[in-house]
Amino acid sequence: MNNSKQINGSRPPPSDQDTSRAKGWARAAFTLDKLPRPTQPPLLPIQLAEAAVLTLKTANSHDKAVLSLQIGQQWKVGHFSSIGTAIPPDAPARENTPELVPPAQVPRRRLNRATAGRTALLHALCHIELHAINLCWDIIARFSTAQMPRDFYDDWISIAEDEARHHLMLCERLDELGSFYGAMPAHDGLWQAADVTKDDLKARLAIVPMVLEARGLDVTPGMIKKLHAAEDFNSAARLEVIYQEEITHVARGKRWFDLLCHRENRDPIKTWQALVLKYFRGQVKSPFNVTGRDQANFPIDFYGPIADL
Repeated sequence: MNNSKQINGSRPPPSDQDTSRAKGWARAAFTLDKLPRPTQPPLLPIQLAEAAVLTLKTANSHDKAVLSLQIGQQWKVGHFSSIGTAIPPDAPARENTPELVPPAQVPRRRLNRATAGRTALLHALCHIELHAINLCWDIIARFSTAQMPRDFYDDWISIAEDEARHHLMLCERLDELGSFYGAMPAHDGLWQAADVTKDDLKARLAIVPMVLEARGLDVTPGMIKKLHAAEDFNSAARLEVIYQEEITHVARGKRWFDLLCHRENRDPIKTWQALVLKYFRGQVKSPFNVTGRDQANFPIDFYGPIADL
């Protein structure tokens, strides 16, 4: 019998055991063998770069996510003969929805027990995770000749698998709340970061994992707290999984950024700051989740001096 006291008729917050179980479920529920496959699953090429481009040219978000997991599985068993080369599209294929609008026109609603605010948040995050899938495959295809070690591709395939699961987790939760991905407008700001860094791997690493994903480390704990306050522990558990895995993504991006700086005998901090000021269309916003960033080996020496400029 559950002896937890309820206050004003509300559900008690989940125990640590409940939260751990929810996180484990969220990770396990979206493995390849548990997902419906695309209606016509494509045959994978034997070069990784070509498979990356195939994913970028897949318009349906579910099929793109499942294909990402399939490529990850086949990479591990040695299907691909080489990294190879391929020309990625200027922009990833997409369906007609969601409608793309300027960032200021994306719906924002108060996050509380009402469904509208929670679905608006989850829809926005679902869109971000879809862009994150595309960014992983774009970096693999676009920089396949950058003479990076195999570990580089191991990392970005692993990140692509994470982002695919994140997208599917959030899509499922939207469905449970009576909505779906594509039901609301979204913006295309994340892909603009890919476009302006398409010719410079250091710039891509500086902007995508070390600015955009690092910003996720700052804001996600607050979202989780608000979801708990709204007693939406299901959505909160999914964001907990995403948050923990995004720490590793930032760490991996910084690792490869540091390696490139070392190759060129450049100071990583000064180089990162110069690239951000040149390529990032926005501010490096405070306040920062210094604890989460430190866990990603991304100290405040990098971002503190140029914050909010």
